[in-house]
Amino acid sequence: MKNSNDPSAKRRKWSVLWILVIGIILGAVLLGGSAYVMHKTSDTAFCVSCHTMQQPLAEYQGSVHFQNTKGIRAECSDCHVPHQPVDYLLTKVAALKDVYGEMTGKIDTPEKYNAHKLEMAQKVWKEFEANNSATCRSCHSFDAMDIIAQTPEARMQHPVAIKEGQTCISCHKGVAHILPDMSSLAAAGASKLSDAAAKTPESATKLYTIGTQPFYLQPGEQHNAGNLMPSTEVTVVKRDGDRVLVNVTGWQQDGVNEVLYAAEGKRILSVLLGDEARTNLKAQNSVTDPETGLVWHQAAIQVWVSKNQLIDDQEKIWQYASTMMSTNCTGCHGLTALDRFNANQWIGVVKGMAPRTSLTEEQLRLLTQYVQKHASDMQSAQPAKS
Repeated sequence: MKNSNDPSAKRRKWSVLWILVIGIILGAVLLGGSAYVMHKTSDTAFCVSCHTMQQPLAEYQGSVHFQNTKGIRAECSDCHVPHQPVDYLLTKVAALKDVYGEMTGKIDTPEKYNAHKLEMAQKVWKEFEANNSATCRSCHSFDAMDIIAQTPEARMQHPVAIKEGQTCISCHKGVAHILPDMSSLAAAGASKLSDAAAKTPESATKLYTIGTQPFYLQPGEQHNAGNLMPSTEVTVVKRDGDRVLVNVTGWQQDGVNEVLYAAEGKRILSVLLGDEARTNLKAQNSVTDPETGLVWHQAAIQVWVSKNQLIDDQEKIWQYASTMMSTNCTGCHGLTALDRFNANQWIGVVKGMAPRTSLTEEQLRLLTQYVQKHASDMQSAQPAKS
């Protein structure tokens, strides 16, 4: 039996105690030091100290998150560093790639920065969508909002967002930084539509145009007799090689015979008619608008079109248009609800906003069709039947 007063046993006991004390002290120092480093590498001064951050800094300084009437500033980490411990650590580790990017000069010129801007923005948007805009919600809460005191647009949009469980980034992509050039996204969407049109089954009878589509009065004709607008519904009569004879029905205002509209009383362009095409129109019936007193005539025409511009799923067209609207129309304001305006009002809205986007004329035509056909008055509109 060992003597409890054994000097060697006491030394071992004290050695273990000292090791524990030193371990605790070192752990505390390492923990405190790590927390300090994490904190310091998250402040805005550190974030913008790199040369490559000068352009994002300038964009941020021009935003409402930097300067506003309330004097509340959202720092870089408030938006880009999650508050949850695990997500926080993962984000800090992932940020090492930014150090590598700085060392290799990946975005060290305005040209390089703009070339990668869309890619970087999409990555951030994807993260926000995945975490339900967690960092946004750390400051902004639906429960704390005085919606009645908000702008008219916000009063319209936020109740819808609450009801549908939307996330912040869906409508506020351009809130702190200037949106990147979205033209490549639109081009990719158009390419997907073309691919889908190429796979449209020959048995499909109800089709929709994926873009502005020239039409012909004879199957082998080369000079077009007019144009079908994007998303116009047509019914197949017969097929002949690469062309399809289709029936198109629409509405004409009395005295305006060069256009067919998609619905009575709605300026939703479906068909632009050349002189010869106008003589081929077949009248169906007429109605008088009780509110305006205008007379509208329903008419139909059969025309030949290229089959590679027709698709049997209209929803794919709307998905493309919805993406264009989301990516191009959230830099200055939240995403506008489609029923915010009626079909005719949307024409002026799109024209007014068009110069602030990178959309082409063709893309704007499709976007106009999308918002008009989902407008506040389209559920009660009398659609053209083909």
